[in-house]
Amino acid sequence: QVYKGLDIITNKVSPQEQRLCRHHMISFVDPLVSNYTVVDFRDKAGALISFHAAACLAEQIRTFPPPQPGIPIVVGGTNYYIESLLWKVLINTKEKASTAPGSVTDRKVELEQLDGVELHRRLSQVDPEMAAKLHPHDKRKLARSLQVFEETGIPHSEILHQQQEEEGGGPLGGPLKYPHSCILWLHADQAALDQRLEKRVDDMLAAGLLEELRDFHRRYNQEKVAENRQDYQHGIFQSIGFKEFHEYLISEGNCSPETSALLLQKGIQALKQVTKRYARRQNKWVRNRFLRRPGPSVPPVYGLEVSDLLRWEEDVLKPALAIVESFIQGREPPAEPVKMEYDVNENKRSHRMCELCDRVIIGDREWAAHTRSKSHLHHLKKRRKLEAASRAARTEGDSGGAEDSSVPLP
Repeated sequence: QVYKGLDIITNKVSPQEQRLCRHHMISFVDPLVSNYTVVDFRDKAGALISFHAAACLAEQIRTFPPPQPGIPIVVGGTNYYIESLLWKVLINTKEKASTAPGSVTDRKVELEQLDGVELHRRLSQVDPEMAAKLHPHDKRKLARSLQVFEETGIPHSEILHQQQEEEGGGPLGGPLKYPHSCILWLHADQAALDQRLEKRVDDMLAAGLLEELRDFHRRYNQEKVAENRQDYQHGIFQSIGFKEFHEYLISEGNCSPETSALLLQKGIQALKQVTKRYARRQNKWVRNRFLRRPGPSVPPVYGLEVSDLLRWEEDVLKPALAIVESFIQGREPPAEPVKMEYDVNENKRSHRMCELCDRVIIGDREWAAHTRSKSHLHHLKKRRKLEAASRAARTEGDSGGAEDSSVPLP
């Protein structure tokens, strides 16, 4: 939502809603900027929070009685960005030369052009500890770790250790930057959520999604496609909903109406599927990075059930207002925060090689899931059959050899 354009696809807050409450961090980055990162978001959002906190303090000092303090509300969406704002988990490298559109050199993007195996080999030479925690196919994280080393001269793993060892730090990073904070987690039954997400896509189409896609493609993407330099991995072009219509957009007007209609339906179904997958990943992020986060620096997470929209006021609005009001006034909220057990012995970055499947598996939980997967069990069953056949052949050979030995030589 920080980028200008694609307002329907990114589900931006409507102008009417924005007039009800001051909004920030929306539609201020040019669509052609591809090097805007989570670090840029954190820096700008953190500065806004600090500015408003200072302004509020000055107003409290100047007036009597003091006004109600302003409370910054961070709305997601993308929980990785929220985590970057709440905790000290990111690393600053060298200053960017510019965030204006154009050919801005980004070392991470350059490194991502290399093969994953080569990136892993390079990282193993300068930061073997970090290389052991990353999958050779995870080019983005490999490139980021190499970028950190190249631009700071310090191994990525060493900087992470420094963060974790700060007071309030833990296995997932540094301390909480805003200790007096809480998280409201809106969650729904999976079936209800999937149905609602599919309807949202239909509503987006009714609101003019196709016109928005065509216009954006014509203004920003058509020339890139023609020159074979389209990049759906960075900037606004990686937004869910744009790349899913790539085939439809580049073929519209150059194929039969029947083919165009089929490509359109293909894009719509792809958008619905990827939206539902993204929602699942976001819920998984809340559970693993917020609810199961180890250490003391974790704000309370209050769950609000949103499966039945007819009960929005009773199940969501009233409880949320009561929680926030108690939180502001320093009272115990009327609801209990969500609790999830955390395995202190779990290693999220353990490195195992499944020789049976010829795959590298990162993380204890991922390894456990892999050993229960259909693919692994299929390979295991296949190997056991081969081993059984091999034993049977050896047994038969041994038996045949014994019989032959009793026959007198000529």
